[in-house]
Amino acid sequence: MTQKTWFITGTSRGFGREWAIAALERGDRVAATARNTDTLSDLVERFGDAVLPIELDVTDRDADFAAVAKAHDFFGRLDVIVNNAGYGQFGFLEEVSEEQARAQIDTNVFGAMWVTQAALPYLRKQGSGHIVQVSSIGGISAFPGLGLYHASKWALEGFSQSLAAEVAPFGINVTLIEPGGFDTDWGGASAIKAEQNPDYDEVRAAVAEARKTRLSVPGSHVASAKALLTVVDAEQPPLRVFFGLTPLSIAKADYASRIENWEKWNHVAVEAQG
Repeated sequence: MTQKTWFITGTSRGFGREWAIAALERGDRVAATARNTDTLSDLVERFGDAVLPIELDVTDRDADFAAVAKAHDFFGRLDVIVNNAGYGQFGFLEEVSEEQARAQIDTNVFGAMWVTQAALPYLRKQGSGHIVQVSSIGGISAFPGLGLYHASKWALEGFSQSLAAEVAPFGINVTLIEPGGFDTDWGGASAIKAEQNPDYDEVRAAVAEARKTRLSVPGSHVASAKALLTVVDAEQPPLRVFFGLTPLSIAKADYASRIENWEKWNHVAVEAQG
C-alpha cells in the first residue's frame, strides 16, 4: 500500500483522533488539526515527525488556507483531506438564537468549504486526491430538535455532490461519510443546546421517547477507523457511505415516504407546468 498523507480537522477526540491514529499506525503521515494542540502531544511523542499538529479554528478562512499550506510544505503532498471538525446544535427552530445559528453554519459548512478550497489547488496539480466530508444520517434525513444541525449537514451534502462532479476530471474523489449514532460525545460535551421554551415541553418529551426507540446500540468510533481506511483505499470510492447499523433503514423509510408524497401530488406538478 502506497503511503498516504492526510489532513484531518478536529483530531482532539472522537472520530478525528481515532482516524488519525489508524492512519499513523499503518505508516501514513498526518497533519492533525485541533483548537488546542496540547491534546495531540501524545501522538507526537508516539509517532514523531509522521504527525504534524496544527492549531486551527476552521471558521477562520485565512487560517484554514495557512494550515493546508503548512501541511503541504511540511510533507510535500496531500492525499486525503478529512473535514471532520463540527458539532451538533440542539434546539427547536424557534429556540435557536441568531448567534447559535450562524456559529453552526460557520463551523459545519464554511469550515469544511474553506479547507476544501485550500486543498484543491494542490490536489489538482498532482492529479489525485480524496476529499472526505463527515456528514451524518442527519445530512439526508431530519428530526425535531436539530433543525440547524440538519441544515448544516444538508448544505455540506449539496455542495459536496456538486464538488464531486467538478473535480472528477482532475482525478480527485469526494466521499460523504454519513454516520448514525456512535459513542462519541457529539450529544454531550461537544454539543451546544439552545435555551428551552417551556411551550415545547410536551413536544420535547415525545421527541425524546421517539429517539430512544429509533437508536440502537451506538457504534464504536474506534472500530470506525477500519471502515474509513477501506473507503480511502478503494479504487473507486463511493460518493456516499453510511457508518453504523441504523442509517440505511432510516434512509429507506424516508425516501419511500418522499417518493410516495411526490407521486401523490404529481398532478400539481403537471398543473404547474402549464
